[in-house]
Amino acid sequence: MELFDILILYTAFRLKHFACDFLLQTDWMALTKGKPGREGYKALVTHTGIHAMGTLIVTLLLAPGYWFLAGVDFLVHSIIDRAKGLMTYENKWTPKDTIFWWTFGLDQEAHNFTHLAYIIVIVMGYSLT
Repeated sequence: MELFDILILYTAFRLKHFACDFLLQTDWMALTKGKPGREGYKALVTHTGIHAMGTLIVTLLLAPGYWFLAGVDFLVHSIIDRAKGLMTYENKWTPKDTIFWWTFGLDQEAHNFTHLAYIIVIVMGYSLT
């Protein structure tokens, strides 16, 4: 895999994340996924399912042998978003609170590093073949 291929993969994952976390995430998902109980989990699974589909599309187009990363993304994205959502909900942090933005930034960087891990797995796999 060439450097250009890696940059394309990175760009595709970043665009996927932007689309799924900002363009396709509804207010209901964003405001509900951190709530306890069935309502919170329904919003969370809807949101992270969209992310998993995005990852499936990226991998099928650019690294078809790694389609299974969609399932990994569903699980990892769910854990990250649930943890952040519960902390925000339980502490009643709002956009007016500095800590809200710290947790938001930490959440986004956790997703960024997750995508980097996927790219490393893909690149290492291609280098072994």
